Amino acid sequence: MMKLGLMTGLLAILPAASAMAEVQTIKHRVTGLFSRDREADLREALKKMTDVSIVAIDFDVAEVSFSYDPEKLFQKGTKEKDRLERFDGLLRQASSHTFGAKPLCATPKEKLTRIEIGVTGPDCKGCCLAAYEYVAKIDGVEQATASFKDGIVTALIDPDRTNRAALEDALKKRQVQLKKS
Repeated sequence: MMKLGLMTGLLAILPAASAMAEVQTIKHRVTGLFSRDREADLREALKKMTDVSIVAIDFDVAEVSFSYDPEKLFQKGTKEKDRLERFDGLLRQASSHTFGAKPLCATPKEKLTRIEIGVTGPDCKGCCLAAYEYVAKIDGVEQATASFKDGIVTALIDPDRTNRAALEDALKKRQVQLKKS
């Protein structure tokens, strides 16, 4: 009789266990990750996003592996194709629009070209973010960094879609001083 009660109790728990959340590791390209010291800012923003944590960060390509349950984070029934857009919205809201999420780079890494542009200017986080955004928004830029402390803006570009001149023009239009080469 005790065994039957135990079995009945276990069977009652099984459906509930299968309906429990399934945490997954999901990788997104993250905008706003223009320097390694932005990791602390990203982690601070994630404190506002319940049940989302960082598993790993690849700064070279600005990709972050997050751990979360999509069914719990988004409204039940959210289609997979809409999840990145929803995650982007949540991340932007949590970070006062200084971080965002994009699809992973579709261009093979070996096809990307690294461009380095010498810059001068005030070494503040806001100025670096602005310089980064000027470059990162250009079609064909897959990843960018900016540091006035180091005096450099870098970008991984798809050379079939953009070039160094386009990056320099974007910076000049925004009054970022380029170092003479």
